[in-house]
Amino acid sequence: MYNIQHYQQGFLEYLKQYTIDREPKNLYEPANYILNLGGKRLRPVLALMACDCFGANYKKALDVALAIEVFHNFTLVHDDIMDAAPLRRGKTTVHKKWDENTGILSGDAMLIMAYQCLESYEPTIFSALTRLFSKTALEVCEGQQYDIDFETRQDVSIIEYLKMIEYKTAVLVGATMQMGALVAGASNDSQKAIYDFGRFLGIAFQLQDDYLDTFGNPETFGKQVGGDIIENKKTYLYLIAQQNLSATDADRLNVLFKTQPEDPSQKIELVKALFENSGAKSEILKAVENYTKQAFEVLKRLNISEENKAVLKRFGQELMGRSV
Repeated sequence: MYNIQHYQQGFLEYLKQYTIDREPKNLYEPANYILNLGGKRLRPVLALMACDCFGANYKKALDVALAIEVFHNFTLVHDDIMDAAPLRRGKTTVHKKWDENTGILSGDAMLIMAYQCLESYEPTIFSALTRLFSKTALEVCEGQQYDIDFETRQDVSIIEYLKMIEYKTAVLVGATMQMGALVAGASNDSQKAIYDFGRFLGIAFQLQDDYLDTFGNPETFGKQVGGDIIENKKTYLYLIAQQNLSATDADRLNVLFKTQPEDPSQKIELVKALFENSGAKSEILKAVENYTKQAFEVLKRLNISEENKAVLKRFGQELMGRSV
């Protein structure tokens, strides 16, 4: 296997060839725009790595990687509309640069184009890929709906929250790796194992994102630190704090999450202090470590070389220790 940068470069070169030069331009230009805004390219890299670790040329999975990246960015376009977000990766969001109707329609087109990316595979593989892709796409929608529902609920449990991030984030990471393994010809047992590896990593990744959103370094995180607090999102940190705090401090936290001050800096600092005092800050880091370890346990039952297992483990360790 290669280092992560090799897969990233291979995918970026392939993505450059995907520019959609078709009419009407207001349908396709937003797709080109969002696909070229950058980002970690985590999912396509994982598809290529999964294909490679089962002994196939990673380039065989480039169309899987492209399908996943187009689908992921479709979800971002629609998420930004739902969140009324002005910025994505430091740039104007699609619905702000064009308008909401264009964003909705371009997003719809991207979902269809994601499936078209898989048409290069022979019928049996194509059928298996699209079954997994459709199942995962529905789960992502279910996760997004759970997230929306939680905004107006006061009784969200930690178990419910973990299910939400599993569906909204982790299942796509797992499916990405399984699709890479599928085109490599891996056995069904190996496909299931690599799916679980990705799913556990995806949960750890999202919990790490929750942590960095509140306690990350503003110079390296890439977006506003404290954004979840400003938006009153009931993240893992919030739920653990509510569970551990005294009744008085839990009420204080609840009141803070109902306010929208003009200058949110004081609110952010007060909430951060409650997260620390409750132990939520340390508990979320333990949860990140726990889910990462569960991913590593899966590696033990994968029928791949120890060298390839080491590459996958190193990738997980880098995710756990990231600052962006």
